[in-house]
Amino acid sequence: MKKKRIKRKSYYTPWDIEVEEYVTGNYGAPGKKRAKRQKPTPEQIRRQNRTNKVNSIRRYLKLNFLPGDYWITLTCRPDQRPETLKEAVKQRAKFLDKLRKAYRAAGQELKWIGVTERGSRGGIHHHLVINRIPEGDRMIADCWKAGKVWMELIYEEGGCRDLAEYLQKQEEEAEESAYSHSRNLIKPEPVVDYLVRMREPRPRKGYYLDKDSIHTGINPVTGCLYQHYTMVKIKKRE
Repeated sequence: MKKKRIKRKSYYTPWDIEVEEYVTGNYGAPGKKRAKRQKPTPEQIRRQNRTNKVNSIRRYLKLNFLPGDYWITLTCRPDQRPETLKEAVKQRAKFLDKLRKAYRAAGQELKWIGVTERGSRGGIHHHLVINRIPEGDRMIADCWKAGKVWMELIYEEGGCRDLAEYLQKQEEEAEESAYSHSRNLIKPEPVVDYLVRMREPRPRKGYYLDKDSIHTGINPVTGCLYQHYTMVKIKKRE
């Protein structure tokens, strides 16, 4: 019996299936030895951490939020501006506590994910994705009196790629930042199985292959072959 040396992780969401495949153990690509493991450079570590963070945020968004939910930025007037990031996180928590009570009074549950960042000039911004409910925009405005509320609606169905990239970019470029989410969010957990060999990606029934999502290569840190791709659910005609 041939050894199943390819580990496959499949992340299921209402919109798509994200697949990660990579060679396990001491195997390399078919007919080749595994590349020698190298000590990762700080830049390689930074890039990998960034990729992992963006993937995590995107999957949380796809599992827990819908097109039409709120994408908001809260700003602070100079007299309401926290002096430290720790104080800013407390400010965010107080706002969310007020909003949670308002949602609960309306018979709804509050869900959120976001990042609070302090810029090089000391400015504080709270970037948040919040589930939308009737009168939710009014509740948000009523609960935030420290400055302005900039509000948009999530428009990208399923992918949430731009939003995940933006949240991570804000965290990266800030002088200081704090990423978090509510504890009631569904955590992305992969379905894991093993394959004998890595094949060309093919969509499952009811899905199409997002060709722009296909990435294949050798991990420079582990020396292992990998392949990532996404299958998008086909919309049913109404």
